Amino acid sequence: MNTYQPLKEALTHYLFFTGKGGVGKTTVASATAIQLADAGQQVMLVSTDPASNLQDVFETSLSNHPKAIPGVPGLFAANFDPVTAAAAYRESVIGPYRGILPDSALQNMAEQLSGSCTVEIAAFNEFTNFLTDPQVAQRFDTIIFDTAPTGHALRMLQLPAAWDNYLAENSHGASCLGQLAGLGDKKASYQKAVATLNDPDLTTLMIVTRPQSAALLEASRAAEELAAIGMQHQQLIINGTLMDPMDPPSQAIFAQQQNDLENMPAILTTLPQSEIPLRPYNVTGLTNLRLVLKAQQPAKVKTLDRQSENYHTLDVIVADLIKTNKKIIFTMGKGGVGKTTVAVQIAQKLAAQHKTVCLATTDPADHLNFFKLNDPAITVRHIDEPQVLAAYQKEVLATAKQTLGANEVAYIAEDLRSPCTQEIAVFRAFADIVAQADSDVVVIDTAPTGHTLLLLDSTQSYAKEVQRSTGAVPAAIANLLPRLQDASQTEIIMVTLPEATPVYESLRLNADLNRAHMAHTWWVVNQSLGATKTQHPCLQARAQNEGQWLAKVQAVSNGHLAVEPWRPDFETALLQI
Repeated sequence: MNTYQPLKEALTHYLFFTGKGGVGKTTVASATAIQLADAGQQVMLVSTDPASNLQDVFETSLSNHPKAIPGVPGLFAANFDPVTAAAAYRESVIGPYRGILPDSALQNMAEQLSGSCTVEIAAFNEFTNFLTDPQVAQRFDTIIFDTAPTGHALRMLQLPAAWDNYLAENSHGASCLGQLAGLGDKKASYQKAVATLNDPDLTTLMIVTRPQSAALLEASRAAEELAAIGMQHQQLIINGTLMDPMDPPSQAIFAQQQNDLENMPAILTTLPQSEIPLRPYNVTGLTNLRLVLKAQQPAKVKTLDRQSENYHTLDVIVADLIKTNKKIIFTMGKGGVGKTTVAVQIAQKLAAQHKTVCLATTDPADHLNFFKLNDPAITVRHIDEPQVLAAYQKEVLATAKQTLGANEVAYIAEDLRSPCTQEIAVFRAFADIVAQADSDVVVIDTAPTGHTLLLLDSTQSYAKEVQRSTGAVPAAIANLLPRLQDASQTEIIMVTLPEATPVYESLRLNADLNRAHMAHTWWVVNQSLGATKTQHPCLQARAQNEGQWLAKVQAVSNGHLAVEPWRPDFETALLQI
């Protein structure tokens, strides 16, 4: 397989990087941008990811305005935080009415613009501006989008057609369509954005994956679904292939990678493929970003003797969960850090201690489908979004028809076509799982960080949204937030990797949990190479690099840290692939 060399490819004007959380989209997109800029191009790098780590990679602060990257002439970057963009969008709609309408009316407008729909629209607004602005198109030779993890990207790219429908169909001005108030003149821009995405002469979808079964499956799903939307010009980049195995740990990793690549889903075999070898360093900062795609790498990295540390194990965490009689357990962290793996292992260990467990996922990717879960003490629940949405719509309309006339029912039916409705339906189902579980413990495998924060931080506003849409707040929702904030019932286990970006992302999540008064004591650092005692130079150097990140987590967790080694039997032991 050829190595990924962007300068040797005929690249389109727009490059869209996507893939499963944690596969290295930001790294590959950033390294590509630097190579092109170093070759004399004018390059714009844009992130629309709620869980973006673009700032960590470049080691500089970014905003939603293009910023010249110091040390890389010709490279500009912008990082669109959808929450910040939503606040600006909300003010752009409400601002003109300040001093004209009474405060109660302004508060009502703000309430209509407080849902997740506004965040989605605001993010897509920024995204559309870069795809349709002729000045941007002329100024830059290449425009690179570092998109969100696959589930988020799919939702974002499905917005244009959906909102075109709402713009065409909205005849009642229903309350949850208030987000469209400022978009009457955007329809043509949205249509142009979709046409640009689907034009193979203008846009390439760069699907980034790891040489691992779960990541390859996710990549195939993205390839298929995005092709169905119209983005059929695709490439596959396999990031992190191990070279020259020479001891048992490296041989095990090499064998696993080669086997998974040989058995990749059929749709991926039809795409142009390239690979990026695993590197013995963290790819942050300009020096390493410039180095990662080069064929000529530095001589063997000098390794130091690693100090052996006696960290806790998952067994210690499970013993503490049992001792403190926790009822609700979350595993939380950035996509790709192994939240699902840890959730499954905790559920299995609790079951082994004679606890009955409800293991649930709110992750759109439904990662639990990939795991072997045969223990009768474990009940698996997954929130199927289309199913809960249909059930919720049916329930609301049935209630409305009992007391309202045809015009009011039509108004509510229009209301229920909004993506906000899907968020409400999923949130209700999530609350119901917690409320109805008759097991001793509920273990919840949450979605990647950005989605998790939107879910938890929006608990109260979702309750208000439900109240506005249906006239009543279900008890399960009303009771959920106090339970989540009750440290005697709930434990949030932070999961991360011993690498720069996952740790920084976890520290941001940690701060957000503190502000939301969510109890969290334990941390798990997953997939540590240090415990394997490998002698492979690349793996050894990466193991050495783990030390500083383990120390950082050890400090912030006050010693409540468990370290899980990389497992050569991970996929055969846990995955039913």
